[in-house]
This record gives sequence, C-alpha cells and structure tokens, in this order.
Amino acid sequence: MIQVSHLRKTFRVARRGAGFSQAVKALFHREYEEIRALDDVSFTIGDGEMVGYIGPNGAGKSSTIKVLSGILTPDSGSCLIDGRTPWKERAAHVRDIGVVFGQRTQLWWDVPVADSFDLLKEIYSIDEGTYRNNVGELTELLGLEQLLRTPARQLSLGQRMRCEIAASLLHSPRILFLDEPTIGLDAVSKLAVREFILRLNRERGTTVLLTTHDMQDIEALASRVLLIGRGKILLDGTVEDIRRGGESVDETVAQLYRQYQI
Repeated sequence: MIQVSHLRKTFRVARRGAGFSQAVKALFHREYEEIRALDDVSFTIGDGEMVGYIGPNGAGKSSTIKVLSGILTPDSGSCLIDGRTPWKERAAHVRDIGVVFGQRTQLWWDVPVADSFDLLKEIYSIDEGTYRNNVGELTELLGLEQLLRTPARQLSLGQRMRCEIAASLLHSPRILFLDEPTIGLDAVSKLAVREFILRLNRERGTTVLLTTHDMQDIEALASRVLLIGRGKILLDGTVEDIRRGGESVDETVAQLYRQYQI
C-alpha cells in the first residue's frame, strides 16, 4: 500500500542571462527562482495496482518517484509505503522496491551486464538460490541470453532498457517504479517491455507506478491514471473515464492540458 498525503517539494534554481557580462555579474550577485515541483500532492495506490502517472515535462512526475524511492526528502507532507517512510528508512525500503529511470542507468558502463547483476546481488544481499532463479527467469522472459556477456556501453537503447528492468527486479521487489521506461524504444522493444510488465503484475502481483509520455503505454498497461500538472494532482480516474472526454486518450489528455493551461 502506498499512501501519499500533502507532499510539497520546492527547488531553488539559479538564473542568469546569456553572455560574458551576465556571467561576471552572476559571480557577485546571483539571482534565484523557486520552483514548486510538488504542491500538496496526495493519492493512494493499493497492492497489485498498475497506475499511470502522466503530465507534461516539469509537472513533478520524476520528483514524485524520487520521493517515493527515498532519494528526495520533501519539504512537508507524509508518505507511507508498507508502513515505512522512504527517506527515513531507506535501507529497509529499497529491499521492497525496484526503480527504472529511462534516462539513467544502474548498469556499470564498461563491464558485462552479468557483472553488474553480480554486484547488485551483493548490494541487495540476495541469497544464491533466489539470485540464480531470478536471473534465469528474467533472462528467458526478457530475451537477455546474448546480452549478459556484453558491456552496457555496447548495447542498443532497447537492449539496455531490457537489462535495466531485469536489474531492478533481481531482488524480487513488491513495488516497481518505472520512470519513462520506453523512452526512445522502437515499436518491437516497446511491445516486449509492455508484455513483460503485464505478466509481472499478473503472475507476481507486483504494484507498478508508471510515468510516461506515450499514451499507448498507458492504454496497454494502466487501469488507473493520475494526471499531474504544475505540481498538483489534476485528475484521478480510470482510462475509461479519460476516454469518455474524447475519442482517444491522447485527445482527452491534450484537452486537459489546455484546460489547466499546463
């Protein structure tokens, strides 16, 4: 169970104009702007749910995932995941979650993928039997046989993302946070990733929170959608609820963006 209540998070960002004179001026007088990434965000996700978390760039999606993962500490508000506060009990919390950031890697760049898996085994203190079973199952389901001996830097984006998903599941997490896992993937790779996530949820009951800009991912995977804009939850409903507002999810979401001027 994920319970988020009145989360707020503000970042202080330095701003300056272009050019050498502005750079010199900034050495003596730096201007800052406060960006409210999360503004009173509240929601609840039940065990085994697959929820799509959508919104435009800068809406607060990744900030939410980082708070739920324990990476960021909010300014105020509360978050309980299976009774734990992520940023206060991070060591215990990370044993039950898997996180995939589409634009960041947890694989070591210059070593074979199998070596990265072995290192993650030690980090998460996975027992040998569980580790071997999980590696074997994930290798088969995600088609990694030819990739495990290849350095991460030599993998295509689609191949690397399949390995990233496997790496996040080696310790059998009950909750999976996916932050744009299909970004930049070709159609075939997207279909493979979607099918695997559906199977994971169906067979293991894994709770999934998915952020994406691809509405086809949402339609294929999520039964429920949270729309965030300017740090606020603007809509919480099913895909069917959204579809009723237009001929397609893409059209309806675009209408909502315009409605809330985000």
